[in-house]
Amino acid sequence: MNKEFDVIVVGARCAGAPTAMLLARKGYRVLLVDRASFPSDTVSTHVIHAPGVAALNRWGLLDSVTATGCPPARTYSYDFGPFSIAGTPRPIEGQSAAYAPRRMVLDKILVDAAARAGAEVREGFTVEDLVVEHGEVVGIRGRTAGGSPVEERARVVIGADGRNSHIAKLVEPQHYNEKPMLQWSYYTYWSDLPVDGFEITIRPDRGWAAIGTNDGLTMLVVGWPFAESAAYKTDVEGNYLKTLELSPAFAARVRDATRVERFAGGSVPNFFRRPYGRGWVLVGDAGYNKDPITAQGMSDAFSDAELCSAALDEFFCGVHPFDEAMSGFQRTRDTRALPIYEFTTQLATLEQPPPEMQQLLGAISGNRDAMDEFVSITAGTVSPVDFFDPRHIGEIMGAAVQ
Repeated sequence: MNKEFDVIVVGARCAGAPTAMLLARKGYRVLLVDRASFPSDTVSTHVIHAPGVAALNRWGLLDSVTATGCPPARTYSYDFGPFSIAGTPRPIEGQSAAYAPRRMVLDKILVDAAARAGAEVREGFTVEDLVVEHGEVVGIRGRTAGGSPVEERARVVIGADGRNSHIAKLVEPQHYNEKPMLQWSYYTYWSDLPVDGFEITIRPDRGWAAIGTNDGLTMLVVGWPFAESAAYKTDVEGNYLKTLELSPAFAARVRDATRVERFAGGSVPNFFRRPYGRGWVLVGDAGYNKDPITAQGMSDAFSDAELCSAALDEFFCGVHPFDEAMSGFQRTRDTRALPIYEFTTQLATLEQPPPEMQQLLGAISGNRDAMDEFVSITAGTVSPVDFFDPRHIGEIMGAAVQ
């Protein structure tokens, strides 16, 4: 069948726009649609860790992000109360700093890059349904910004429309490794709130994180266990500020700052979805989602974009059949994602670490190499599997008693 497009990508933010860009750069006919118009904001953790920064650099877009004035976060710190761990993440492709651009800034850069690569971009486009023939997805039906009905066809339709993906609801993929909502968090922006890199504070049943963003502002997010979400929501600002008093020094910094925007946030489920089927693919949060406490979402989205576009290129070029190419995408995605998924979902419980973990964290504190490696877990440049290998833990504990 001579379809108009090779790929239709539904969702034009940090998973969909790079996927469209990479496929268009390979010469494929790509349609990228989103119900939003750009620039526009969305609820987000903001942080792009070193692997995502390295991807932006490979794509030739890092300079565009840094040119917006978004500052680098060169250090990560964890304040656990009795002890602190601060370090510099191990680099990947020469990148170790994180960036936390506002989404109205970042997403516009990504959408424009997709358009420059040759993708057709339609903003304000609402997808209503999929076109299915003989059990295979062959296109989309929707409406333009002006309300006109449209049907478009493609060899593959990609859902990059977030954890509440409309495409996922239509294709009903298998879910696995599911975990419930674990914390409820709200964030806002502050002026005159200096931070040293990416600061994370953990207290029993509470946690918060802060990082610099565009326009000299600091994004500060505060989380409670999901079981207490109803109580949190009764007085968001009061409970948000009261939580910060668990660290008097940090609370004092916030009292000297000025809140400049409303609160935003909520909670998310933790899941993996089978990311492909006959004529369809899911990337980014549409295919795999986890609690934002380690801020992995955007870096994961960039990784998905590269893995998915490479797999589809193999299919389109006839190197592998569709199922074989996409099952490889799924295996690689899951192998990369599962260790940090388990680390993140454990941290998101906001439970006090058990005694053996407290002992380990105390041994890490003050050990420069160990601290750099520990913060590299969140940064995505050291796997939790490698860090928590018994031999490695033994080395850390041995150094602590010398």
